[in-house]
Amino acid sequence: MSKKICVISSTMRKGGNSYLLAQEFARGAKEAGNEVLEIDIKTLELKYCLGCMYCQSHDGCVIKDSMNSLYTEIQNSDVLVFATPIYYYSVSGQLKTFIDRLNPLYPKDNKFKEVYLLATSAEDETSAMDGAIKCIQGFIDCFDNVTLKGVVCGTGVEGAGEIKNSDALLQAYEAGEGV
Repeated sequence: MSKKICVISSTMRKGGNSYLLAQEFARGAKEAGNEVLEIDIKTLELKYCLGCMYCQSHDGCVIKDSMNSLYTEIQNSDVLVFATPIYYYSVSGQLKTFIDRLNPLYPKDNKFKEVYLLATSAEDETSAMDGAIKCIQGFIDCFDNVTLKGVVCGTGVEGAGEIKNSDALLQAYEAGEGV
């Protein structure tokens, strides 16, 4: 059965390592017959959440930027995939801002039940991903019956494109193919 998958990439670097992981996950998912929506955060007009809670009693967000056009697509996806470089042992600021802006989804009947994290770091140790995993788990914990289905860690990659010399690309492809 085909699934709708939303892949969100948060690197600001052209050809960034986490972006390449996102591309491979998407390719695997598409080749397995799934529908894939790719969101590249660097192309969005994305403002910070105001914490006003308008979204909890209205449709969408009071802020008029790129996010309002994405809520229905994200809400109706079966799988969410977050791709991020690791900055100071957590997700990028761009991804955190994006996640904060998903607040309008909390009172909704969302279709997504599986979440994946694709993360890259200059550090060699996978423990560098712990803060990012905790951040994504914090998002997941706000929803019923949603699980962190998988994490792909690309470690020891600093320069854009260095991930090409790692087995993380294959892991991302296989995770996408296995959705």
